[in-house]
Amino acid sequence: MTRTLAALPGAARRLCLSRRNGEICTRENGHRGLHHRKGGRLLWNDLQADPPACSGAGTEAEPAPTLDDGFPDGRAVCPVCWAFVALTTEGTLSAHDSWRGDESRAEADHRRDWFNAFGW
Repeated sequence: MTRTLAALPGAARRLCLSRRNGEICTRENGHRGLHHRKGGRLLWNDLQADPPACSGAGTEAEPAPTLDDGFPDGRAVCPVCWAFVALTTEGTLSAHDSWRGDESRAEADHRRDWFNAFGW
């Protein structure tokens, strides 16, 4: 199974972003053994991980407000995984994988600026 991984803002290491019940693994990318969250109180293996597809697909949504440079480019915020997602012609969130980290430093910076400007 392939996962999209990204460094969290300010982090010196890349993290594994496997999920279970919406909780994200906080171990280093490529770790051995079980995934865990909250100091090891929630443990899971790859078979128990959430599927990558987000259950927020199909939810009615409107384009998010934009920053001065146009970000997030007509996308809406998914209320389940907090990803910026393209809308269908019917005004619902398109099918997407749960947000598992930004693809680039620039995307992370835009995302931070957007949430600072418009909130959660």
